[in-house]
Amino acid sequence: VQLVESGGGLVQAGGSLRLSCAVSGFTLDHYGIGWFRQAPGKEREGVSCISSSDGSTYYLDSVKGRFTISRDNAKNTLYLQMKSLKPEDTAVYSCAADPAGSISSRDVSYDYWGQGTQVTVSS
Repeated sequence: VQLVESGGGLVQAGGSLRLSCAVSGFTLDHYGIGWFRQAPGKEREGVSCISSSDGSTYYLDSVKGRFTISRDNAKNTLYLQMKSLKPEDTAVYSCAADPAGSISSRDVSYDYWGQGTQVTVSS
Protein backbone atom coordinates (compact mmCIF):
# COMPACT_ATOMS: atom_id res chain seq x y z
CA VAL A 1 0.00 0.00 0.00
CA GLN A 2 1.41 3.35 -1.00
CA LEU A 3 0.07 6.88 -0.95
CA VAL A 4 1.99 9.70 -2.60
CA GLU A 5 0.93 13.34 -2.24
CA SER A 6 1.78 16.15 -4.61
CA GLY A 7 0.65 19.66 -5.41
CA GLY A 8 1.80 21.55 -2.36
CA GLY A 9 3.72 24.79 -2.57
CA LEU A 10 3.86 28.46 -1.70
CA VAL A 11 0.84 30.60 -2.49
CA GLN A 12 -0.39 34.03 -1.50
CA ALA A 13 -3.44 34.45 0.68
CA GLY A 14 -6.57 34.18 -1.41
CA GLY A 15 -4.92 31.82 -3.85
CA SER A 16 -5.67 28.21 -4.74
CA LEU A 17 -3.91 24.88 -4.80
CA ARG A 18 -4.99 21.38 -5.70
CA LEU A 19 -3.41 18.52 -3.81
CA SER A 20 -3.29 15.04 -5.27
CA CYS A 21 -2.83 11.69 -3.56
CA ALA A 22 -1.96 8.82 -5.87
CA VAL A 23 -2.60 5.45 -4.28
CA SER A 24 -1.37 1.99 -5.17
CA GLY A 25 -1.79 -1.42 -3.65
CA PHE A 26 -5.48 -1.02 -3.05
CA THR A 27 -8.60 0.20 -4.79
CA LEU A 28 -9.45 3.72 -3.78
CA ASP A 29 -13.20 3.32 -3.67
CA HIS A 30 -12.94 0.39 -1.25
CA TYR A 31 -11.31 2.52 1.45
CA GLY A 32 -12.30 5.49 3.48
CA ILE A 33 -9.75 8.15 2.65
CA GLY A 34 -8.97 11.56 4.00
CA TRP A 35 -6.72 14.59 4.18
CA PHE A 36 -5.03 15.67 7.39
CA ARG A 37 -2.74 18.56 8.18
CA GLN A 38 -0.24 19.43 10.85
CA ALA A 39 1.14 22.87 11.45
CA PRO A 40 4.32 23.44 13.49
CA GLY A 41 3.64 23.09 17.18
CA LYS A 42 0.08 21.91 16.63
CA GLU A 43 -1.65 18.56 16.64
CA ARG A 44 -2.61 16.85 13.41
CA GLU A 45 -6.20 17.57 12.43
CA GLY A 46 -8.60 16.01 9.99
CA VAL A 47 -9.33 18.42 7.14
CA SER A 48 -11.64 16.38 4.94
CA CYS A 49 -12.52 12.77 4.30
CA ILE A 50 -14.76 10.68 2.11
CA SER A 51 -16.33 7.32 2.79
CA SER A 52 -16.09 4.33 0.49
CA SER A 53 -19.74 3.32 0.70
CA ASP A 54 -21.82 6.30 -0.33
CA GLY A 55 -19.23 8.98 -0.93
CA SER A 56 -20.37 11.01 2.04
CA THR A 57 -17.89 13.66 3.08
CA TYR A 58 -16.64 15.48 6.14
CA TYR A 59 -15.04 18.92 6.30
CA LEU A 60 -13.34 20.71 9.13
CA ASP A 61 -15.45 23.76 9.98
CA SER A 62 -12.67 26.20 9.13
CA VAL A 63 -12.37 24.89 5.55
CA LYS A 64 -16.06 24.45 4.68
CA GLY A 65 -16.94 26.32 1.53
CA ARG A 66 -13.27 26.68 0.57
CA PHE A 67 -11.97 23.11 0.23
CA THR A 68 -13.44 20.28 -1.85
CA ILE A 69 -12.47 16.64 -1.61
CA SER A 70 -12.93 14.34 -4.60
CA ARG A 71 -11.62 11.11 -5.97
CA ASP A 72 -11.05 9.68 -9.43
CA ASN A 73 -11.52 5.94 -9.07
CA ALA A 74 -10.24 5.28 -12.59
CA LYS A 75 -6.95 7.01 -11.74
CA ASN A 76 -6.95 5.76 -8.15
CA THR A 77 -6.28 9.31 -7.06
CA LEU A 78 -7.70 11.51 -4.31
CA TYR A 79 -7.79 15.30 -4.62
CA LEU A 80 -8.20 18.27 -2.34
CA GLN A 81 -9.08 21.50 -4.12
CA MET A 82 -8.24 24.42 -1.86
CA LYS A 83 -9.48 27.93 -2.61
CA SER A 84 -9.37 31.24 -0.75
CA LEU A 85 -6.36 30.03 1.14
CA LYS A 86 -5.43 31.72 4.40
CA PRO A 87 -2.12 31.89 6.27
CA GLU A 88 -3.63 29.65 8.94
CA ASP A 89 -3.96 26.89 6.32
CA THR A 90 -0.17 26.59 6.30
CA ALA A 91 0.76 23.03 7.25
CA VAL A 92 2.01 19.70 6.01
CA TYR A 93 -0.92 17.98 4.34
CA SER A 94 -1.10 14.19 4.29
CA CYS A 95 -3.55 11.73 2.84
CA ALA A 96 -4.52 8.58 4.68
CA ALA A 97 -6.54 5.43 4.00
CA ASP A 98 -8.88 3.46 6.25
CA PRO A 99 -9.51 -0.15 5.18
CA ALA A 100 -12.79 -0.12 7.12
CA GLY A 101 -14.07 2.39 4.60
CA SER A 102 -15.66 4.65 7.17
CA ILE A 103 -15.66 8.40 7.28
CA SER A 104 -13.64 9.66 10.20
CA SER A 105 -11.79 12.82 11.11
CA ARG A 106 -9.72 10.94 13.71
CA ASP A 107 -6.23 10.02 12.57
CA VAL A 108 -6.26 6.83 14.65
CA SER A 109 -8.87 5.44 12.27
CA TYR A 110 -6.40 5.37 9.39
CA ASP A 111 -3.85 2.62 8.79
CA TYR A 112 -1.95 3.95 5.78
CA TRP A 113 -0.34 7.34 5.33
CA GLY A 114 1.49 9.31 2.70
CA GLN A 115 4.66 11.26 3.40
CA GLY A 116 2.96 14.65 3.24
CA THR A 117 3.28 17.77 1.14
CA GLN A 118 3.99 21.26 2.43
CA VAL A 119 1.46 24.03 1.87
CA THR A 120 2.57 27.54 2.76
CA VAL A 121 0.23 30.50 2.49
CA SER A 122 1.83 33.92 2.72
CA SER A 123 -0.04 36.98 3.94
